[in-house]
Amino acid sequence: MATNTTNPNEMSFLDHLEELRWHLIRCVSAVVIVGSVAFLMREFIFDTVLFGPKKMDFPTYRLFCNIATYFGFESDFCADELPFTIQSRLMSGQFSAHIWTSIWAGFIVGFPYVLYELWKFISPGLYEKERKNSRGFIVIASLLFFLGALFGYYVVAPLSINFLGTYQVSSEVTNEFDLASYVATVRASVIACGFIFELPIIVYFLTKVGLVTPEILKKYRKISLVVVLILAAVITPPDVASQVVVAVPILILYQVSIHISRRVLKNQAKKEAKKARKQGNDVKPR
Repeated sequence: MATNTTNPNEMSFLDHLEELRWHLIRCVSAVVIVGSVAFLMREFIFDTVLFGPKKMDFPTYRLFCNIATYFGFESDFCADELPFTIQSRLMSGQFSAHIWTSIWAGFIVGFPYVLYELWKFISPGLYEKERKNSRGFIVIASLLFFLGALFGYYVVAPLSINFLGTYQVSSEVTNEFDLASYVATVRASVIACGFIFELPIIVYFLTKVGLVTPEILKKYRKISLVVVLILAAVITPPDVASQVVVAVPILILYQVSIHISRRVLKNQAKKEAKKARKQGNDVKPR
């Protein structure tokens, strides 16, 4: 009688899909729950958070105004208000903006839990040492994401709104922006910068699996600079100031990623050398 040699701990492809389905369901549920709370906090989400960069008492504008005043320059950041209005041109425009903004707020706030669920799905396929070495992944990745989101909200979004809100081709044209367009500008700045700040984490894991080395990162540094500028042009409005503001932290993160990649390879070399010495000591002379 033939015996079943299949490892009972191994899962079939369909079992993996079922497991992934439940992880995704829990991720979506968390986003919906947090988004429902954000939906009820309409005044805070819109008046305080979303429309904050539209008001000239926003911290970023006050900072640039104080800097300009200190050096004796005139600046648009010292104006009383931005010369544009926001309106909704569709019957369901405000309701749709409310729904989607709540969902994105749920994703941003619930990002650590989304990472946790994805990590629970991936981690069983790793060795014990790999799981041990990856401790703190959720905390560090979440911290980087929130730092990027804050950078997008306090730097990229207000600079973009100030530039586009004050730009005029003629005094005959007035700026009356649609609500969806304004929300999309703020959302793109926050979400894009949040993911861009995950670059060190991505390089760390690519180095661990052997796809990236410090030499490769250095070799393609110039090409990466071009890619960074293109990426900055995609996620920001078409003004040079905003693109430079986004490009600078990305280049800094790229340089940090090179040091992280070098550190990962250095630690791996130490472990391999230690393992080799241990194996050499375990060999008994005849």
